[in-house]
Amino acid sequence: MRFRITRRSPYRGAVTQVIVLNGGSSAGKSAMARSLQVVLPEPWLSISIDDLVDAMPAAMQTSGSGIEIGSDGEVNVGPGFRRLQHAWREGIAAMARAGAPVIVDDVFLGGPSSQQEWDKALTGLDVLWVGVRCDVAVAARRELARQDRPQGMAELQAEVVHQGVRYDVEVDTTDQEPLEAARAVAAHVR
Repeated sequence: MRFRITRRSPYRGAVTQVIVLNGGSSAGKSAMARSLQVVLPEPWLSISIDDLVDAMPAAMQTSGSGIEIGSDGEVNVGPGFRRLQHAWREGIAAMARAGAPVIVDDVFLGGPSSQQEWDKALTGLDVLWVGVRCDVAVAARRELARQDRPQGMAELQAEVVHQGVRYDVEVDTTDQEPLEAARAVAAHVR
């Protein structure tokens, strides 16, 4: 699958203000976000869930209240993380409402509930929902080459993050270069 259009936002005629990229670890979201910044005609901010995790105090990355990443790649989040994540989403929505177009690179660990939380924060904004898929074996190889996360995360997240999630466009980065995938997505930005 190169790319597929699945639906469009109900805000027809509006200018796209937010692009949400959802996919598992090492699916190619960050590279595609950087490529989108190259191909889109105006400047867009790119913000990743990794930015949120990196901004948290180290203690939040090892406590049951924060985010715990197991040696097998399993990710568990607690109430402290969820509270900060809610504020992070609201902040991103505020930036878009203030006129800064934003590309969000996220991992919907909660599947449709993650999308619902974003949908609530982004109410009134024109959002392009993008599913970023990648063959599990390819994502696992990318993960191994990166050496910045535990092996197994890509495999655990590859399908679960897409279950029950609705998209406007889906891209498969298995054999597609980030720039090519970005151009396919950019063609749907208004």
